[in-house]
Amino acid sequence: MKTSLVYKYFPNLTEEQRQQFELLETLYQDWNQKINVVSRKDIDELYLRHVLHSLAIAKFQEFNKGALVLDVGTGGGFPGIPLAILFPEVKFTLVDSIGKKIKVVEEVVSGLNLTNVTPLNSRVEEIKGQFDFIVSRAVAAMPTFTHWVKGKIKKESTHERRNGILYLKGGDLTEELKDYKAAQIIDLNDFFDEDFYETKKLVYLPQKYKG
Repeated sequence: MKTSLVYKYFPNLTEEQRQQFELLETLYQDWNQKINVVSRKDIDELYLRHVLHSLAIAKFQEFNKGALVLDVGTGGGFPGIPLAILFPEVKFTLVDSIGKKIKVVEEVVSGLNLTNVTPLNSRVEEIKGQFDFIVSRAVAAMPTFTHWVKGKIKKESTHERRNGILYLKGGDLTEELKDYKAAQIIDLNDFFDEDFYETKKLVYLPQKYKG
């Protein structure tokens, strides 16, 4: 069973969470045939390349009950949907400027009966409100991304770790992050032993990006 990859690293899931993770593949295969948001190869390896990758954020940062999380450029719903399954008492806002992608997100959220997800077809600059954490998967270089989300992170932290950006990226980030002295780079192969994660990273950028 492909979901065993999720259970390997997250063994303490409830029965409802297990059912939701198992249903993910069926929902994405069904909707991907109508609206292509995930490549065919990636659909075949959905749990390795998308679901577990999204959940890497949770290995670094657990979200408290009532936290507000914004997923920018969510595409087909990653990392937001797997995180929303894992943290049912956290409110997730999933944003993408491409309407057909948000349509898939809406249908998957509905199919999973997730009540803690708000999908929005919008540019992130137009989103109102502030969030504890902003998550994303490599939608832009960090200077561009921080410009998009400026003013959207709450100053008051309710977590031990300061509010900020949790950004999944790959490759050499030295040049891109040279101006961000507070950035912390986490190797995902510290969490997962599959070869896919050898070059994958998570960047944590706390509030007050520079300095």
